[in-house]
Amino acid sequence: MRLIQNMSTITEYSIPERPTGRVIKIAVVGGSGVGKTALVVRFLTRRFIGDYERNSGTLYSRQVQVDGEQVAIQVQDTPGVHVAGNGLSSQDHVTHSIQWADAVVLVYSVTDCRSFELIGQLHQQVQLLHPHSRMPVVLLANKADLLHLRQVDPQQGPCLAAALSCPTYEVSASENYSEVYSAFHLLCRELGRQAPPPLPISTEKRRSSLMPRPKSPNMQDLKRRFKQALSAKVRTVTSV
Repeated sequence: MRLIQNMSTITEYSIPERPTGRVIKIAVVGGSGVGKTALVVRFLTRRFIGDYERNSGTLYSRQVQVDGEQVAIQVQDTPGVHVAGNGLSSQDHVTHSIQWADAVVLVYSVTDCRSFELIGQLHQQVQLLHPHSRMPVVLLANKADLLHLRQVDPQQGPCLAAALSCPTYEVSASENYSEVYSAFHLLCRELGRQAPPPLPISTEKRRSSLMPRPKSPNMQDLKRRFKQALSAKVRTVTSV
């Protein structure tokens, strides 16, 4: 099943028991109740289900094709966070998800200004946990269809995205599938263009490659030593 009409770059396949080939890992992070699960399910299945168990932390996986290459996409639905004391709640879950991921989707709801204020701290976590690499990040403003409940101005999202140097999309998981798809698709294509990590080299193989190669025996030297041994034996017999 194609994930979107007239877009052939990502095609969905059945889930294998173990992913084959390359694996793309995406963590979806944001405040509680912003619609993270709805966005993930919408992207992977095109379906929208309005009622989900919050803070499930489920890992979703699909075998897909990105620009002609078959890959496994794994999407981690991170439990929602909020400010608690001097830090964030669910800090361990957020840390583990970001450390595990190859890319991050930061989500806030346009109907919740507090979820918008969390984005800066979550982005700092991404930079802290991946200081030596520029991890792909996309900012998603969800629930754009709920105009009567809006608390975040439409211009605030693009301004924040410019400050964080990342693309942004204002979407509705319930009504606008194409924009949800575009955001995740952007990350998949960016990761697909990156070189896959090198395979680990076993210690035994590395050690054997460093050991000097034994030299082939020198036949002239062996003959010389054999003659010396024979002459020494003859001298010994004569002296006796």
